[in-house]
Amino acid sequence: MELKLGFLASHGGSNMQAIIDAYKKGETTAIPAVVISNNSKSFALQRAKDEGIPNFHISSASYPESDDLDNAIIEKMEEFGVNLIILAGYMKKIGIGILRKYKGKILNIHPALLPKFGGEGMYGMNVHRAVIEAKEKESGPTVHLVDEEYDNGRILNQMKIDVNENDTPESLAEKVLAVEHLIYIDTIKKIETGEIVLD
Repeated sequence: MELKLGFLASHGGSNMQAIIDAYKKGETTAIPAVVISNNSKSFALQRAKDEGIPNFHISSASYPESDDLDNAIIEKMEEFGVNLIILAGYMKKIGIGILRKYKGKILNIHPALLPKFGGEGMYGMNVHRAVIEAKEKESGPTVHLVDEEYDNGRILNQMKIDVNENDTPESLAEKVLAVEHLIYIDTIKKIETGEIVLD
């Protein structure tokens, strides 16, 4: 299946960059087609510019009504033929219009082994802190489909790493991020080959 990827990012976009790099090296044929950020100063937009990928700032500043915001994002996704949306650190809840239009075609990565440590407020350091406080022996990223509830969609792929006694939220975050890049690319490849079938 030929994949055309549309990225939604709010900040650095390091996962997005890893996927772009994999495409450039021929590790995947999934084409990075467009990058959209709700933050005009996000490094993700700069990365897209540097790579020559069409990029747009679309946010509630220009589209205060959520339906209008959804439609503006959908319009760009359609313009560039996107058939798989990749959330790369997008810090905004996906609107119902986008969820309906791209049902079963939106991927997110979560920095813990869902269904543990998911839900509202569980992002960034909050997740890693919760994992350490719960004295978990392992953690790792989860790639899942996005639906109306935070971190609730079908789990597609997980990668486990050990949590050591001397890990801090910061050191754990670093370890998880390193494998996030690998698992996102692995998941996209498996969708391409049909090993993972989307809803």
